[in-house]
Amino acid sequence: MPEFIYKGINRKGQKVRGEIEADNLTIARQLLERQGLSLKALKPKPKDLLEYIPVLQEKVKEKDLVLFTRQFSTMIDAGLPIIQCLEILRDQTENKAFRKVLRALKKDVEEGATFSEALRKHPKVFDQLFVNLVAAGEAGGILDVTLTRLAAYLEKVASLKKKVRGAMTYPAIVVAIAVIVIAVILVYVIPVFAGLFRDAGVSLPALTLVVMNVSDFAKNYFHWMILGLVVLGVLFARFRKTRRGRDVTDRLFLKVPVFGLLIKKVALARVTRTLGTMLGSGVPILESMELVAATAGNAVIEKAIREAKQAVSQGRTLSEPLAESGIFPPMVVHMVSVGEATGALDSMLSKVADFYDEEVDATVEALTSLLEPMLIVFLGVTIGGLLVAMYMPIFQLADVVSRGT
Repeated sequence: MPEFIYKGINRKGQKVRGEIEADNLTIARQLLERQGLSLKALKPKPKDLLEYIPVLQEKVKEKDLVLFTRQFSTMIDAGLPIIQCLEILRDQTENKAFRKVLRALKKDVEEGATFSEALRKHPKVFDQLFVNLVAAGEAGGILDVTLTRLAAYLEKVASLKKKVRGAMTYPAIVVAIAVIVIAVILVYVIPVFAGLFRDAGVSLPALTLVVMNVSDFAKNYFHWMILGLVVLGVLFARFRKTRRGRDVTDRLFLKVPVFGLLIKKVALARVTRTLGTMLGSGVPILESMELVAATAGNAVIEKAIREAKQAVSQGRTLSEPLAESGIFPPMVVHMVSVGEATGALDSMLSKVADFYDEEVDATVEALTSLLEPMLIVFLGVTIGGLLVAMYMPIFQLADVVSRGT
């Protein structure tokens, strides 16, 4: 819906200005005059130039979606109509892209669409999990309860991602700085020392010769090395997009020491929490498992879930194929079995997810504690080794000079 900006004087004689949505300029004028405004200016709102550059357009971030879901669930639980909720949230959000989405949602609901149908038109913002949970809540007449569960789910998932991202940020920054420092030393510093040593005509230690050769190679082929890394990155990204590439790389990721265990625990936490949330919201188990498989984040675990879904569709219990897959730990299988026997599978899965959230915390803490000394040793050995290699000939020259005097 078009937006218009206006200036005018209200009933109290105060100057006011603002924005209003309307189908056209005439309707906007009528709406403002009904509010008792004496208009001085009314014109279409100019478009932001960034709207024409897709790369620079503001995106709907995960934190925006989490905040929206929590606030929306609270308003629905308080008994506010959906349209009013969307209007309030639209007016208070600072994200321009999300404001457009909420405006479109409000318009669709006003025209008679269900909330889930309106959400389905924006797959880049609301994924299938979000839409299907809302649809299940609408069908069961428990939209407020479903939204509360969905908000809790999104908050847990966002918290999990934040922990993992935080754990990886420090090592990544340290390694990046180390690579830059080593590159500067090899390309700019060592060649200066190498020129001095060649002019002096002294015999050089083996370590110094090796470092000088590495420096010459880096200086002469630096651009080709950068290009090679870019090409390898592009090829890996393309290979990763293929079905076989994703299977191979995800299987390898799970076998990486320490990091593989963390990846597996994060995936298990996501899978169990997603399945538990969907089952608790009334989504059928086969449909839930299909969506869980699509959001597993790892091809190996995704394959295991799809095979389990096939087994469940044939009348078997969920715990049996999970045990046969060899991917899910015995604790998960046992909890699922107990949940099926007691009819509380959704709550059991939520408990498993909480357990793996704590496991991720412990693994991240252990990983951070392990990486810090390893990175310090790596930096000390690498940079220290380069400096020692360059100073060894200087010490030899000083020794020769002292003997000659």
